[in-house]
Amino acid sequence: MADKKTLGKLPRDAIRLLELPRLPANIIDGFKALVDLTGTISDAFDELGIVGVVPAYQLPPVISGKRIVGPAVTVRNVAHSTQIHKAALDKASGQCETEAHNLATPGDVLVIQGIMGCSNMGGQSATLARREGFAGAIVDATLRDPDQYRDMGWPVWCRGFTPITGKWRSQTVEVNGAVEILGITVRPGDLVCADEAGVAFVPYAKAAAVLEASRKIDGGDTKRKADIDSGVPLAEILQRKYK
Repeated sequence: MADKKTLGKLPRDAIRLLELPRLPANIIDGFKALVDLTGTISDAFDELGIVGVVPAYQLPPVISGKRIVGPAVTVRNVAHSTQIHKAALDKASGQCETEAHNLATPGDVLVIQGIMGCSNMGGQSATLARREGFAGAIVDATLRDPDQYRDMGWPVWCRGFTPITGKWRSQTVEVNGAVEILGITVRPGDLVCADEAGVAFVPYAKAAAVLEASRKIDGGDTKRKADIDSGVPLAEILQRKYK
């Protein structure tokens, strides 16, 4: 991505990074191999003193049964100061998430800090995001065109839906800077892990430690489940140390 150029829709200094810090592939693959993705990471976070999980009741998935693991490309939207009717007549859209689409590498995850009540990404933008390589999106705000996400099978977690466009109501002010998702700071390159239970944001600098702790927890849970399924007596299960 070092040779990527911006689209010119935002001032250059509003795009903080053209290239993400990249975790080694074996770290990402290690998280993908976890049996219980976000539950295991949440337990590892507790052990390591990290706060970084949003439960699905706050940020539900649009499509059931999906899970994604990938680096965060971030977008921050704020309320547009332009008068809505005038902006609509002038076709003066303030949304520039396509600058993030332009920087995507296959497997990245789009993470948007948005505003409630209007759409922070519509179906056509999502189609472009998917085409450019995004594995899915996490949006701390509302979206529109839910059927299009489901028809594409493209996984999205958001706070809800609205028919109201964000073109004249929402303004993108930063790409690949720090964003706040339900009170959790997410930086570009942090690892996004999401499934039907929720979303875990793994800090880039702590990914290896989180993976090590998660593997121990995941392995113990898998062994305990196998013992339960094979009929090991309850008293023995309670005595065994699994993790």
